[in-house]
Amino acid sequence: MTLDEYQDFAAATDPGEISKNPDLSVLLLGLSGETGSLLTLYKKWLRDGDAYQVVEDRLTEEMGDILWYLAAIARQRGISLDRIATANLEKTRSRWLQHGLGPLPDEDRPEKERFPRRFVAELRDTVDEQGKAVMRMTLNGEALGSPLTDNSYERDGYRFHDILHLAFTCMMGWSPVIRALLKVKRKSDAELDEVEDGGRAVAIEEGIAALVFSYATQHSMLANVTTLDWSLLRTCSEMAAGLEISTVPLFTWQQTILTAFDAWRKAIRDGGVRIICDLERRSFLFEQLN
Repeated sequence: MTLDEYQDFAAATDPGEISKNPDLSVLLLGLSGETGSLLTLYKKWLRDGDAYQVVEDRLTEEMGDILWYLAAIARQRGISLDRIATANLEKTRSRWLQHGLGPLPDEDRPEKERFPRRFVAELRDTVDEQGKAVMRMTLNGEALGSPLTDNSYERDGYRFHDILHLAFTCMMGWSPVIRALLKVKRKSDAELDEVEDGGRAVAIEEGIAALVFSYATQHSMLANVTTLDWSLLRTCSEMAAGLEISTVPLFTWQQTILTAFDAWRKAIRDGGVRIICDLERRSFLFEQLN
């Protein structure tokens, strides 16, 4: 039996055809009640253990009742259970399963419009000509970008946020910020250059960086964190909707962010970090500066 077939059969057992009422209150209260029954069952199992021998039969019954109400709610809204199940699997695959390496977004562009496939970046705390503490970044020994401070009343480490841009580059093949700094914008295609490499895309990436940093500061800069909140990952993905990375799985967003903050914490602790990138392998490695 498919889920859609179950949904059709369940319609015949709808007392008073309550699912035809546009007010979902009865159905939602019924779903809540059956969920409560499932929790009560679990409480009895915790209390009595194996002595509660009917637990499996009762589990089947309670989860079946929950399924009935879900089918009724979906039917009232004209949504098939098969569609719901398919969408849920797509979501959970994106969230929890590692995906194979696809082509890099600039794979088909001329060499001068492509990210270098391998490079070494160094981010280092230093002082400028006026004696002000700043962070400077180099790529393959050449200065990249302007000296940065935390732009904050407190020294919180945001000056190293280019690490996140580098991680986007290495692990996702995407970073309008780094593309602009390296002068590898795809100018031979005017529309591509405007949409993917232009100011709006740069603002989106910087917005994602600020959002992720704000989240990280509330979670010990992601030290000992292995799983990010679904809402954060979804927001990052939604902010990039319509861009070339709109199909990047949430799993990849998570691994990219966690890897970047491993390097970020080291940079804050040691006053800098060396990052070794290999875009072909989507590899982002880091080590202590000399």
